[in-house]
Amino acid sequence: MLFTLKKYIGGMILPLPLLLLLMALGLGLLWFSRFQRSGKICLTVGWLALLLLSLQPVADGLLKPIEDKYPTWRGTEQVQYVVVLGGGYTWNDEWAPSSNLINNSLPRLAEGIRLWQANPGAKMIFTGAAAETNPVSTGEAGARVAESLGVPRSDIIVLDMPKDTEEEAAAVKATIGDAPFLLVTSASHLPRAMIFFQHVGLHPFPAPANQLAITSPLQPWEKVMPSPVWLMHSDRVGYETLGRLWQWLKGSSGEPGEQ
Repeated sequence: MLFTLKKYIGGMILPLPLLLLLMALGLGLLWFSRFQRSGKICLTVGWLALLLLSLQPVADGLLKPIEDKYPTWRGTEQVQYVVVLGGGYTWNDEWAPSSNLINNSLPRLAEGIRLWQANPGAKMIFTGAAAETNPVSTGEAGARVAESLGVPRSDIIVLDMPKDTEEEAAAVKATIGDAPFLLVTSASHLPRAMIFFQHVGLHPFPAPANQLAITSPLQPWEKVMPSPVWLMHSDRVGYETLGRLWQWLKGSSGEPGEQ
């Protein structure tokens, strides 16, 4: 119950739903109350914030400091396990297997397979419980896609009970103990994930995937045209900021502003 409530509340205070609520409040005040000035302020602030967060320089400027915490893994240390944290997914047998990994999940898996190939003899671990209406778990979906891409099932371990990153850390600890491993997740999620894993006494090698904040050249119009792509980048900032705040409130880490 607490997990579901956390997801609903957290989802509603991310940039897009929060700003839509603010603009809806403004419209309500303009149409149905005498507080015309307050309505105009709510509508203007909501619209302007939505515009700014949909621009590449703003969105990626906010996201880049979070993603830059850990560089792409190019180390030479050999590991026994490559742990790929679960993300967005569905499961439809009629689709190409990789189509079932949504948003952040497919880049995580691709980086995980690259690192598995660089560590002969290592096992891949996929984590994540099933969504409420899906008989296939997040971890199992990742395992099936990895198998379709050539990873033998004998080299795959599925931990399909954890519902969030904190539980994933505990499950990995119980499964592999102190064995060396690479922790693969989205670059924006990795700072928070590392804290959870270190909190249970593990010391993973950080392996970011799915970097989103663009610093390479773009077409000039891509920097000034609002786009849902850039808004999604802003959404990642909001999601991880809320996650760090929740981490702090639970006493799992230090101050909210720390990375």
